[in-house]
Amino acid sequence: MSASLPEKEEEEANGPLRTKLPAKASKNDCGIWSVLKNCVGKDLSKVTMPIQFNEPISFLQRAAEHMEYADLLGNVELAQNPVDRIQHVAAFAVSALASNWNRLGKPFNPVIGETYELRRNDYKLICEQVSHHPPVSAFQADSPSFDFHGWVYPKLKLWGKSVEIHPKGVMKLHMKKFNESYTWKNINCTVHGIIGGKMWIEHHGTMELHCVQTGLTLSLHFKPAGWFNKELHVVEGFVTDSKKTKHRYVYGKWTETLRSCDMEAYEDYMKANAHKLRLGEPASDTSKRSPIMSPIPGKKIFAKFNSLSLGKSFSTSVDPNSGQDGDLSPGNDEEPPKLDGEIPEIPNSVTLWEVRARPDYSAEFYHFTLFAMSLNQVLPDMSSICPTDSRLRPDIRKMEEGDLDKAAEEKGIIEEKQRKFLKTNNQADYKPVWFDKVGDDWICNGKYWIDSNKPHIAHLF
Repeated sequence: MSASLPEKEEEEANGPLRTKLPAKASKNDCGIWSVLKNCVGKDLSKVTMPIQFNEPISFLQRAAEHMEYADLLGNVELAQNPVDRIQHVAAFAVSALASNWNRLGKPFNPVIGETYELRRNDYKLICEQVSHHPPVSAFQADSPSFDFHGWVYPKLKLWGKSVEIHPKGVMKLHMKKFNESYTWKNINCTVHGIIGGKMWIEHHGTMELHCVQTGLTLSLHFKPAGWFNKELHVVEGFVTDSKKTKHRYVYGKWTETLRSCDMEAYEDYMKANAHKLRLGEPASDTSKRSPIMSPIPGKKIFAKFNSLSLGKSFSTSVDPNSGQDGDLSPGNDEEPPKLDGEIPEIPNSVTLWEVRARPDYSAEFYHFTLFAMSLNQVLPDMSSICPTDSRLRPDIRKMEEGDLDKAAEEKGIIEEKQRKFLKTNNQADYKPVWFDKVGDDWICNGKYWIDSNKPHIAHLF
């Protein structure tokens, strides 16, 4: 599988980026089911998990991973056609999910008032934990060409053999050159195989991107694995205008690539490949198809997006040494599915995004991407960042150094400080420092980058 690389190696504002963590991930011999078996139906954000199930990163830093493919926004700025622009925005939105594949560790819960800043060549980003219950993380990224902000409230629930993650919240992108604003919501995620076997992840549902100024919408359907796991990771949808006219077909996998083609190419492909609509299911059988959208313009019917069956002749993109080769039997949730096919490329398609290859040693470091490896690195001058920054958390620092016992001790100290703070301070009266609540949205007040005397909050680390 090919992987796109940035034209220049990005750097933190004050130094080169590291490419490994200080220590490899410790082996976890503790079964997750032994912890979760009494939590069925509960909100897992309120359940204290053993540190062995964490990865050495704060959820604020996970939120910052939305920016891993920020260079894609340069394609939005260069596109002169609004249809092209919204599909490049979609590439940026989908790319933010790619780092989730194989990332089975739980990020550290931020404490209220915790912050995280990130300065890169072309943008700067600030995150803040603005609420404890519910746990809400807000962020804003600024650059000369765009403003990107959003907030995330992750809800996790255990159902049977899987954990469902519903990342409530809204993402908003404003492109300054065209004065266009785009909005979308995060997609749902399910972690399978928590009772024995190997855990694996799938995203599913519909991500709808909308541009207020142009009236264009791009609805991307993330297909569930299904009984035979033949559509795992597949995503596809159409760019439509306010009259529901389809202009482009966008398709790919959130783990690999996103492409698009014009409607003529799409319809020609459908006619030539109608017999391949689904492996193991006749093309005429629509009884199991979900009501999403008709593949034929002008038809007021509902049918499942089904043009992109995974052909057995296509080579796999999965590392054969990764262990991701479980049973394909129907209903099996204890083993990850075997990925034995790739999305066929429709003639005249353009590639909007390709995933960057992770280093060969990624599995030894929590399956982090190179971008994630750099997020918690020690800066040359740590005094230049806010005292509430996630990099200064001793529990995360100790975990990435391989000292789990000390990390667990430090985590307990931080959580106890927060409990004492919340006991003596009503959360309803707590006012975040860098973000303001405006309706249902959280907006950065702009003070972070101009206030040289950044306050420390007593209950933090």
